[in-house]
Amino acid sequence: MRPSGRAVDQMRELKFESGFTIHAEGSCLVSFGNTRVLCTASVEEKVPPFLRGKGQGWVTAEYGMLPRATHTRGNREAAKGKQSGRTQEIQRLIGRSLRAVMDLKALGERQVIVDCDVIQADGGTRTASISGGWVALRLAVDKLMQAKSLTADPIRTQVAAVSCGIHQGNAVLDLDYDEDSTAGSDGNFVLTADGAIVEAQLTAEGETFDEEGLLRLLRLARIGCGDIFQAQLRATGR
Repeated sequence: MRPSGRAVDQMRELKFESGFTIHAEGSCLVSFGNTRVLCTASVEEKVPPFLRGKGQGWVTAEYGMLPRATHTRGNREAAKGKQSGRTQEIQRLIGRSLRAVMDLKALGERQVIVDCDVIQADGGTRTASISGGWVALRLAVDKLMQAKSLTADPIRTQVAAVSCGIHQGNAVLDLDYDEDSTAGSDGNFVLTADGAIVEAQLTAEGETFDEEGLLRLLRLARIGCGDIFQAQLRATGR
């Protein structure tokens, strides 16, 4: 029995509240159970210096946690003067995942920055950020297309992410904090709606897994991302 009482292949309650803020070109509040992340997409009519004059755009991401997003208060990284290695790793993962489904040449010489701010953490903040980040990006691109700033849709397909792990000997989907903190092994899968794998990060946390165990987790991830893809479409009006 999982601590939450969910079936092994059952996601937490999913919710994407699109248009959550009034200023960003695209925004949504994404909830994976009690994990909540505010995702905003901002369009800049310029590209980073390394892309100037190359006729393509860029999508990047920033990630952060509010001080009391977790059980105890954490100091703001701005107060420390630098980002932690964990923060840098996660925001690079988010950026890679979103770029994997983009035609950057079709985006033109502009940049979209997706900010993912964790309001409340209960496991899976990076997977929620990727999934919600796509919704914010989709809404921002829709605005560019409505304004006829783009002649073709640069988003090729959807991307979503979910965690899976081995908990008490069982392969389970979408770990919350109680499971994640005691899992024998866990990982994150980033998948596209057309069936491709963007990234798979799996780690043994005291309990190794074999090839069949890996495939079981991948099968669960496909189930979970299928649910996320449907929720993303509803949130973006598709």
